[in-house]
Amino acid sequence: MANQAFPLASRLIEKLASIASEEICLAWGVKVDLQNLGRTMSTIRDVLLDAEEKQARNNDLRSWLRQLKDVFLDAEDLLDEFECEALRRQVVRGSGTTRKVSRFFSRSNPAAFRLRVGHGIKDIRERLHKLKDDKNFADLRTVHHHPRLGDHMKENMNTTHSFVRASEVIGRETEKNKIVDLLMIQVGLGGLGKTTLAQSVYNDQRVVASFDLRMWQHVSVDFDVTRLIKEILGSALGTKISEGLSLDQLQAQLRDALKDKKFLLVLDDVWNEDRIKWSKLRDLLIEGAKDCLSLFVKCTFKEGQERHHPSLYEMGKDIVRKCGGVPLAVKTLGSQLYSKTDERQWKLIRDSEIWELEQDGAGHILPALRLSYNQLPSHLKQCLVCCSTLPKNYIKFYSSELINHWMAHGILESRDHGNMEWEDVGELYFKELWERSFFQNDLVRSVVQGESLVVDSTGTKGISENVRYLTIMKSGQNVSTTLQKLNKVRTISVESCENIDQSFLSTCISRFKYLRLLNLQSLNLFGCVNLEEFPRDMRNLISLRWLELTTKQSSFPENGVGSLTSLRFLSIWECSNLMCLPRDTSYLASLRTLIIGNCKQLDLVMENYQIIPLRLQKLGIIGVPRMVALPEWFQGATNTLQVLVIEDCENLEALPGWLTSFTSLRRLILNSCPKLLSLPEEMHRLTALTDVWIVDCHDLERRCQRNTGEDWPKISHVPNVYFE
Repeated sequence: MANQAFPLASRLIEKLASIASEEICLAWGVKVDLQNLGRTMSTIRDVLLDAEEKQARNNDLRSWLRQLKDVFLDAEDLLDEFECEALRRQVVRGSGTTRKVSRFFSRSNPAAFRLRVGHGIKDIRERLHKLKDDKNFADLRTVHHHPRLGDHMKENMNTTHSFVRASEVIGRETEKNKIVDLLMIQVGLGGLGKTTLAQSVYNDQRVVASFDLRMWQHVSVDFDVTRLIKEILGSALGTKISEGLSLDQLQAQLRDALKDKKFLLVLDDVWNEDRIKWSKLRDLLIEGAKDCLSLFVKCTFKEGQERHHPSLYEMGKDIVRKCGGVPLAVKTLGSQLYSKTDERQWKLIRDSEIWELEQDGAGHILPALRLSYNQLPSHLKQCLVCCSTLPKNYIKFYSSELINHWMAHGILESRDHGNMEWEDVGELYFKELWERSFFQNDLVRSVVQGESLVVDSTGTKGISENVRYLTIMKSGQNVSTTLQKLNKVRTISVESCENIDQSFLSTCISRFKYLRLLNLQSLNLFGCVNLEEFPRDMRNLISLRWLELTTKQSSFPENGVGSLTSLRFLSIWECSNLMCLPRDTSYLASLRTLIIGNCKQLDLVMENYQIIPLRLQKLGIIGVPRMVALPEWFQGATNTLQVLVIEDCENLEALPGWLTSFTSLRRLILNSCPKLLSLPEEMHRLTALTDVWIVDCHDLERRCQRNTGEDWPKISHVPNVYFE
């Protein structure tokens, strides 16, 4: 499964045809070479579906596919050079001068470029022909691409699927509502007798007689899900649990221990409020005791439709058995088969050889996810590859940055979605993958073998030259040595910017000519407190869409950030010396998100600014003490702004009356603005407003209290108003 070369080949063939049609290729004499390369790739692509089906039990074939994928990735890098050259020429034309731009494009000499790409095309073709002559290729049959289960997702990105929580399967709404009502009662802080009360209930004879199994678990501050499950299992079995068991194995044993039992579990001394950890623990406990066949039916069929498809229902029983009762596996495959009535699709999953493979202790989850992964359309498979170095929690809470990764790697296919922005298409991709549980397990890391590397200050041994996704935990001499061994890196993720200086950035930029995140569309300098100044002539980054920066500079240089008309996201954070925004305001026209944070000297007022229509959707102003009132230029976002966050602005005195004309505003957050005394009149005009937070704004909080505050009538139409 790690060697999914078919989607990559398809994308390359399309790109080859596009580039070969350009006039510049004819002038350089490489058009015929590119066309021949495309034909060779097409011949190989025709057998890749067969190869990917057979690789699970054939190590030689798996190795052959890995080599082929490396060639394809190198070919993609080569084709990207064509696109970079086209951008370089556009920059030179747009500069109005013939001066050199070697600072950004040191490989731009036309003669040298023609020679280099000519050799590159020849090398790629020779490597492909060598693999084509391999015996593994001879044993494969031609399989033309046919729609798989996942290919229908492109057509139905906006349809509703039957993705359900465990609680929805049980179907006991009355009992659930009673419990929720009970939980909503505020019991009180520590020391008020909650544990004593719980012990009294726990030991009550009526409770003892009503449950087959009772378990009492102390949680405290150290909320480790694996430890808790292990201790709960030990309590259920009345014995010590052996070390070294994976979370999946522990869950399987716990499921067996709780099977067909009515049990009571009390968690005492709970302090942790991490919603992700609680959700994970809840799913392991509740879903582990659930009827998986019912869950599968709920995920797979529209209500009552299973009665009309008895043969599918019987096959579903077999699939559930192969899932080993693991709810995550059941939900993943069930949702994949939702509304599918073709028996061949069901048999493909039920009879797959993947169920029989060794799983290295991963239990029943990975086979189900591998099967589901195989059915994904090619663009979503490529999206998962880009997630290989990211922590799971990062993926959930920073989906916008993940989408930015996909965009930088050219994976998003906006043309299939009309006039939608790439960022919006990315949101659709993310939703599809998240709802199918692909981010909640180790599958993400298993789809990339030899292409992903994590390094720290101690360095790394046995580095593959084909590493393309690099995560740097901490910089140092050993890390610099590691970098010298690589030249194909596409993505660099830095866990901490504390030791990242201009020298490090220059090394990365000069060495890694195929960087996607620093090269064409994204530049992240957030937290780089040692960065003395921006690169000169940043206006030459004409495709830059995402920029995060931290700098010691007091002002933005001319021909810099203000000229970046492709920007969609801009974060200016912890620029302690920065006194004003860019004088050139061209960048504002395309921005969707603007975040300004912890800039103590910054004045947001722009002199002589003419209010123009903006497309801004999200604005965050945090830790800007010099802001007394919202800047006038902000009025340009009247028709588009959806989220406004103002926090730690200690001198903000009032919100302007024109704010009530922002009819698209859905969320307003006001936090730690002590001089803010009231809300504007006519707040009722904000009919789209659904959420208002007013926190640590003491006078304003008092005036906005429900039913009693003077300003409450202004926001009484808002469904959700929070004061903490």
